[in-house]
Amino acid sequence: MITKRTVYLKLLLIFSLLFTVAQSASPLSQEPVSSNSFPQPRIACGPWIQAASETEFTVVWETNVPCISWVEVAPDDGTHFYVTERPKHYESWHGRRPVTTLHNVRIKGLEPGKAYRYRVFQQALVLDEGNKRMVFGEAFGNNFNFTKIEFKASTLDSSRPESRFTIVNDIHANDSLFRKLTKDVVKNKNNFVFFNGDMLSQIESTQQIVDGYMQSASELFSPFTPIFAIRGNHEHRGSASYDFMRWFPTSTGKTYYTFRDGPAFYIALDCGEDKPDSDIRYYGLSLTDQLREEQAEWLKQVVASDEFKSAPVKIVFLHIPPFSKGGVWHGTSEIIRLFMPILNDAGIDLMLSGHLHSHHFLEKGAAGNNFPIVINPNSTRLDAIADKNGINLKIVNADGKVLHDHQINKQ
Repeated sequence: MITKRTVYLKLLLIFSLLFTVAQSASPLSQEPVSSNSFPQPRIACGPWIQAASETEFTVVWETNVPCISWVEVAPDDGTHFYVTERPKHYESWHGRRPVTTLHNVRIKGLEPGKAYRYRVFQQALVLDEGNKRMVFGEAFGNNFNFTKIEFKASTLDSSRPESRFTIVNDIHANDSLFRKLTKDVVKNKNNFVFFNGDMLSQIESTQQIVDGYMQSASELFSPFTPIFAIRGNHEHRGSASYDFMRWFPTSTGKTYYTFRDGPAFYIALDCGEDKPDSDIRYYGLSLTDQLREEQAEWLKQVVASDEFKSAPVKIVFLHIPPFSKGGVWHGTSEIIRLFMPILNDAGIDLMLSGHLHSHHFLEKGAAGNNFPIVINPNSTRLDAIADKNGINLKIVNADGKVLHDHQINKQ
């Protein structure tokens, strides 16, 4: 006969076993905590320099495990990095340091055209007991190529006589091509590199960004040469497309922005999608008609500013050009309707686009444009040098051969 005492003892035994299993299965309950039992935090991708200006830049990198992080910065003045304590710059999410795998640290108070050394640090989260306590492991610094102690990057400079940059676009995750096109960025002393859209076909996971081009960028140039990026129509797509701005932050916090380097004032615009927002391809998620409308209002303010008017050279980046070789689609027609009246009256010197996967040089007036438009193909890079007299453009293939050479002279 089963008695109440028998039932009680059986239940007690069951609860005891469950508690023992839970204790052994959860590393958060073990005492003491040993950091040796957890993965060593390391740089999984990066770092790369974003949102550069004359007085600041942002350092972005990814770690293999959730960490807190910071960046230490020193002038490139020949002193040892540890000759004195260097200022620490922390990432802040509304007054709180985030524990994350993607780190985004803004460095302010810098000088124009100066080179700075920087080190990134990360500490892995090894124990989280809510509001009781959190434990972080040992701090690890740079491990890029496992030998680098520090990285070096420079701010932009409006006083230098020329601005040198390289553009790639429409590679659609062709990483081997990307490596060939950008292998000489540092050797060519580019002031920045511009990703002019459709670097992927969609963003279903941020690992696609790593595998598609950013791991190669971090190995070849991104810790040293600033990157600027805009979305093409394909970066609007995919379940992880919402993460684009965390990977490529901007000075405005928007997907459109401006910056100045040398004699050139640059406007970077978001083209939006190429088909109507109601298209079945977008699953009811696209609002890019609205995005282009708000950009047009912002663009009016930009071209009316003294900073824009005083710049000797004015260049626009826009993935989808105001031109189509096979009939105008909706996105193109909206760009023509909203952006072109503003830009045509603003004294723009050049627009640089992609999207068509083929080379086109549209002279002034060829497509209702009051300025030249150069469209870079999907298998080449575009090297540019802008000075007060104009812009020289070379379109170069993966073998280093110059396919097209354009000289845009100031009027």
